Amino acid sequence: MTMTAQEALAAYERARHRLPSPGLISTSQMARDLSELADLFDVFLLDAFGVLNIGETAIEGTPERVAALQAQGKRVMVVSNAAGVPHDALMQKYTRLGYAFATKDVVTSRTALVAALREAPARAWGLMASQTTGDDELDQFDVTWLAEDRATYDAAEGFLLIGAADWTEERQDLLEASIRDNPRPVWVGNPDIVAPREVGFSQEPGHFAHRLADATGVAPEFYGKPFNNIYDIAFARLGPVDPARVLMVGDSLHTDILGAQATGIRSALIAGYGFFGGEDAQAAIASCGIVPDFVLERP
Repeated sequence: MTMTAQEALAAYERARHRLPSPGLISTSQMARDLSELADLFDVFLLDAFGVLNIGETAIEGTPERVAALQAQGKRVMVVSNAAGVPHDALMQKYTRLGYAFATKDVVTSRTALVAALREAPARAWGLMASQTTGDDELDQFDVTWLAEDRATYDAAEGFLLIGAADWTEERQDLLEASIRDNPRPVWVGNPDIVAPREVGFSQEPGHFAHRLADATGVAPEFYGKPFNNIYDIAFARLGPVDPARVLMVGDSLHTDILGAQATGIRSALIAGYGFFGGEDAQAAIASCGIVPDFVLERP
């Protein structure tokens, strides 16, 4: 099922009570692209979809713009809610698209989730994800893919929601019924409610997590933007840095911009691609009250 931009915004607004509070910014500065902000910041944290690429294609001119920032001595990191893809596969994708990121400079919601799993007591987890083989990041844990067998849900000691491409209404019903009968932890490795696609918006793990919370009363734990855990990892990898010289660049008000404000760094919204491609970003900013420091037409 796909959604329109207006439906996607409405879905995020319905979940606002589970998201961080917005900052106090009242107006945005306008700029053409990232090159106009290069002198203002030392570190650029970039979302992926809508900033680096649309699907399997790099946004025209962006690999060159990122390379120019790197050549100026800027630290450029990817901070993305890409939980469904193993890290090695993601690095290969960015290389294929023409980007040159250091491995440690790609931080995803999957990174944050795996870090939390390593610190937590061992559990038998039921997993919402597309089934893959040889996934070293997840294979180190006791995970069982969730399908149509209710017994698998009931046997789990907790649930990990990281990828919704293969998720169905039948599986959602099984998950909600099992949790109603026996409440257990639900950890969400991708807080995105929707993701922009070539046509419309797909429903992501965050969509099903909020539905689950509404239906069962079990509050999920979210890993990734707009929550601080992913930014904590990024800043740990950055080392000492002036937060005033760090910019988060993204295409979503409720993940990228809200997350930056909750973390205490400045933000730039890409208005011409991704979430707001072909839409009125300024109207959305006004209606949501989430105001970025900058609005850029393109990365």
